[in-house]
Amino acid sequence: GQFSPRQLNITIGLIAVLFAGFQFTKDRLFRAESAFAPNHQVGLPCGIGMGITSTFAHGAGPLAAMFLIPQRLPKEIFVGTNVLLFTCVNWIKLPFFCVDRSLLDWPVFASQALIPPATLLTSAKFFPLVPLGVWLGVWLNRRFSETIFVRVIYAILLLTGLQLIFNFDLAAWFR
Repeated sequence: GQFSPRQLNITIGLIAVLFAGFQFTKDRLFRAESAFAPNHQVGLPCGIGMGITSTFAHGAGPLAAMFLIPQRLPKEIFVGTNVLLFTCVNWIKLPFFCVDRSLLDWPVFASQALIPPATLLTSAKFFPLVPLGVWLGVWLNRRFSETIFVRVIYAILLLTGLQLIFNFDLAAWFR
């Protein structure tokens, strides 16, 4: 109850924009820097932050990217790690979003399910397209060099941060 989803989105967006800006310029600033070695001091706060922002505002992508990108993982490992990470996070959240929490007798939760059955049915209709999306993702991943891939990820992170800050209506751009 301390932050609204909008405040959290703006905060995560600012962090993402600053991080992406730093990443675009750091090679010029720190030429001798080696790959980031993940550790508990960084991983634990990033993981907790991802859980909170993912549950509260579905905004964990920038935090995941900020932890994974500096590790300079091969692009296939980077993508696979993201897939596994968000699959786990979303499966953990799913019962709390679908179950009518008044049945659980937990006063901290609202009394209605946040994902109505109609939304789940719509998702089920589009589920057969998932293999096509996976194939397209693998195909694209194989077409990019490591350098281009990292730049595209930074650009997506920057755009995601800007979206979180300014709350663009992206759907309107494609109508």
